[in-house]
Amino acid sequence: MKRILSVLSILIVLSVMVSCNQTGGLTGASKTVDVVEAEEFADIKVLRYSIPGWDELSAQQHELLYYLHEAALSGRDIIYDQKSKYGLTVRKTIENIYGNYKGDRSSEDWKKFQDYCGRFWFSNGYFHHYGNEKFVPACSYEYFVQIAKESDQEAFPLGDGQTVDAFLLQMKTVMFDLNFEPKCVNQDAGVDNVAESANNFYEGVTQQEVNAYYAKFPSTGNQPSWGLNTKVMKDDEGVVYERVWKSGGMYGAAIDKIIYWLEKASTVAENEKQKKHIDLLIKYYRSGDLKDFDAYSIAWVEDTESSIDFVNGFIEVYLDAIGIKGSFESVVNVKDVETSKRIATISDNAQWFEDNSPLIEEHKKKNVKGINAKVINAVVESGDAAPSTPIGINLPNADWIRKNHGSKSVNLGNIVDAYDAVKKKGGFLDEFVENEEVRNRMKKYGSLGSKLHTDMHECIGHASGQINPGVETTDKTLKTYASCLEEARADLVALYYITDQKLVDIGVMPSIEVGKAEFDSYIMNGLMSQLTRLKLGDNIEEAHMRNRQLNAAWVYEKGKADNVIEWYKKDEKTYVRINDYDKLRVLFGDLLREIQRIKSEGDYEAGKALVETYGVKVDQVLHKEVLERYATLDAKPYSGFIQPRLIPSMEDDKVSGVSVEYPRSFFEQMMEYGKKYAFLPVMN
Repeated sequence: MKRILSVLSILIVLSVMVSCNQTGGLTGASKTVDVVEAEEFADIKVLRYSIPGWDELSAQQHELLYYLHEAALSGRDIIYDQKSKYGLTVRKTIENIYGNYKGDRSSEDWKKFQDYCGRFWFSNGYFHHYGNEKFVPACSYEYFVQIAKESDQEAFPLGDGQTVDAFLLQMKTVMFDLNFEPKCVNQDAGVDNVAESANNFYEGVTQQEVNAYYAKFPSTGNQPSWGLNTKVMKDDEGVVYERVWKSGGMYGAAIDKIIYWLEKASTVAENEKQKKHIDLLIKYYRSGDLKDFDAYSIAWVEDTESSIDFVNGFIEVYLDAIGIKGSFESVVNVKDVETSKRIATISDNAQWFEDNSPLIEEHKKKNVKGINAKVINAVVESGDAAPSTPIGINLPNADWIRKNHGSKSVNLGNIVDAYDAVKKKGGFLDEFVENEEVRNRMKKYGSLGSKLHTDMHECIGHASGQINPGVETTDKTLKTYASCLEEARADLVALYYITDQKLVDIGVMPSIEVGKAEFDSYIMNGLMSQLTRLKLGDNIEEAHMRNRQLNAAWVYEKGKADNVIEWYKKDEKTYVRINDYDKLRVLFGDLLREIQRIKSEGDYEAGKALVETYGVKVDQVLHKEVLERYATLDAKPYSGFIQPRLIPSMEDDKVSGVSVEYPRSFFEQMMEYGKKYAFLPVMN
């Protein structure tokens, strides 16, 4: 899966939302999404999405979706443990206090603790879901001890022989000390990125030792993604080894629950192809063998007939600073037939886009394999895909599978619709876009431009280009910069074609004005507006943010001589504008060609130079101004979703029907999940 979050689009949405108080009567559940906005806390707005067409699905499809829904949520514990080996301990602690504290829940201190709970659940741990830096409760440790002592003393996850007092003192370090595990993922240059990252993918090993361990594995040709589903440690003799995430291995208790529900799903599969890849996924979860995972991935790609689809497993490597380990996630979905026509049209022309790209000829695919492209409606998401969700997906991630067998690219239609449902004029664009013509164009075409960018990023971006024969995979060649460069490359494919007449000719956009609106959005986002997601003084850590600044800053610098992009001041406010859209497109093509060359040839030094020069450092004067202006909008820079709840009707231990409810409280849902889907011990 590849993520593309249109930050400007999200900011526009969030800047115009009507504020909803957490205690404003939004508890319980409803049969429809009558209110998209649900709750807000800290820097987060929580929304709800609907499942269109639920009533038109068959009883068998409802049953299948219920089993996949349960399989998705059964793995929820895993992501908390992957982010930190103390993640589940802290989650059990705050669940006990939030659920059992009998004291005053109206005080400012309680509000601070409640906000911490919300942030923790939203981020699947105590690292910011986007920036990866640690956050701590705003209440004092003394208040934390007070409310802990007024909660269920038997429910704390105490160690053997540990007293509650000793446990709470341990939590003082884990929860309140910013110097303890300061970053989930540390991608800073010049440090040991393995040792300095708090995630639970490695323990007691250095980056050099990990690199040496994986250097033994073959990395050219059709090889598995070695290390995707393991934790690397040392035994008592100091020998490096892997603990495999599988049934009977690490995370086995949760994986066994996933298998249980997948086995039920297999019995009601829509067709034989779907049943085949479900059964292969079960086989992989049992064996932990990555060759079984590749067999599953190939079978999954070849299933282009099913209306219902899902991913469930260790997929993305963004949480690993060196890009090897996969985070658990699941997305269960239903195809939206009508709205899939747009992305399918782009997919049908994939070879034309490849042939006409500005890439060096030997880096182009001569035969682009089938790209199954569609718009989907999410039914449930979990793990690293929730509550903060992607709006576009491209899988599998293995280049050789995409080259030889094809890929699936999707746009999450109902997620995007939930954002669109709360849009209205004013707010963010009025503050940050001074030119009236540009602002009106963005209001008119911005939504379509964003959707097309996502479609092309996923559908033709990730599927384009090829690695030269004999060159190793990017986790070996580009290392910590691989994810950022891959996202930059996919963005650039979309940007290069977003103003091409071809899109008008094939009927997916009405005019080039749509592409210009996306250019305006992307440049402003990459150079300015995404800075609202950073604390003043921080550099950029997250791969997608780095990619957007890299692309925007590079074309700005290379276009200086021709004044392609211009910074200017008006009424003491800073703005950015595009003066030449045609030349900007050429520059996007130039950068695309270079980044594809870096990937194709495995040019680490050139890739490092691009990211470090253009994608990391932040102009602190501009950043301060952007934050001050954004603060006047009373908006939230981040959003995510409460998940729909599927309710089975049972007859003689068999599912006779499934209904859907739409919970209104994020906090209540997190407590519900904590009770229903907790399968792992706190230490794994």
